[in-house]
Amino acid sequence: MLRVGIYGASGYTGLELVRILKRHPAMTIGFLTSENSAGQTMADIFPVAWDDLLVSTEQAPLDQVDAVFLALPHGASIPAVQHAYEAGVKVVDLSADFRLRDPQAYARWYKTAHTATDLLKAAVYGLPELYRDEIRQTRLVANPGCYPQTIILGLYPLVRCGLLSEDYAIADAKSGVSGAGRKATLTTHFVEAHDNLSPYNIGHAHRHVPEMEQALSEVACKPFTVTFTPHLLPVNTGILTTLYVRLNQPLTSEQLNAVYRDTFADEPFMRVLPVGKLATLRHAVGSNMMFFSTTAIDERGNAIIVVSMDNLIRGASGVAVQNMNLIAGLDETLGLL
Repeated sequence: MLRVGIYGASGYTGLELVRILKRHPAMTIGFLTSENSAGQTMADIFPVAWDDLLVSTEQAPLDQVDAVFLALPHGASIPAVQHAYEAGVKVVDLSADFRLRDPQAYARWYKTAHTATDLLKAAVYGLPELYRDEIRQTRLVANPGCYPQTIILGLYPLVRCGLLSEDYAIADAKSGVSGAGRKATLTTHFVEAHDNLSPYNIGHAHRHVPEMEQALSEVACKPFTVTFTPHLLPVNTGILTTLYVRLNQPLTSEQLNAVYRDTFADEPFMRVLPVGKLATLRHAVGSNMMFFSTTAIDERGNAIIVVSMDNLIRGASGVAVQNMNLIAGLDETLGLL
């Protein structure tokens, strides 16, 4: 059994990590941390039956675990990752602190200097469908963001096959309120979010954009640009992303669908729906699966790709466990199917 610790277990992604690990056949929980709820149990702060004690970061018995998950805010993860990495344990960091390879890009987008630039070279971006072999060889995985996964993987088959007329796409994405985290804010207040649909951080104001463009530029072997509009959807969980692209050759919907089916044929968590069936939140919520629907619009090459995903599971905690399975040499589907 792999003994693991979870930093930040009192948030939504931390809760989902605990839920997955409770049923994982090859991992057991060594410790859980929470800065605000240290000294309480998971049952004290969530409606669950688990009596696992929450401790502060300083009290975490790092020498008693083989691996750790960090479900901490950006910036707060850096010192904890450094400590864990130097202690020789395997690390999956769910924050944004190690996703961007360029420390100057990190400073620009997150408004603070990166204080562990030496570890940026060691970190592998945790998108298994693109970097599976590299993930298996590392001890530090930078878990991907939720929105970026839908956009990177939604465009990946087309970019990989050189089927886009230009290195550019438009992404319209909608996420459930849990994506904003557990801390209450005005925009996530029930009265503000219920019966409403709100765009936010339009275009390049959103911190996930450089993450998307970094991965897609690597696939394309040249700069790739995404125009991204996120929306707050008045549901608890789920992401639905609609991608608008123009192909460099006209394809039928059947041909377009075949490109996606061929690309993801061996991927355990990717599901390409038949032509005429559209991806919805209900396809994906509650699972580590991602669902894709593909539609060719006209003879000019216009096409629409729809991607659905659970933002807490595949968008965060589920893919984190998938990544930990890989770096631990386990079947990547363990605990997730």
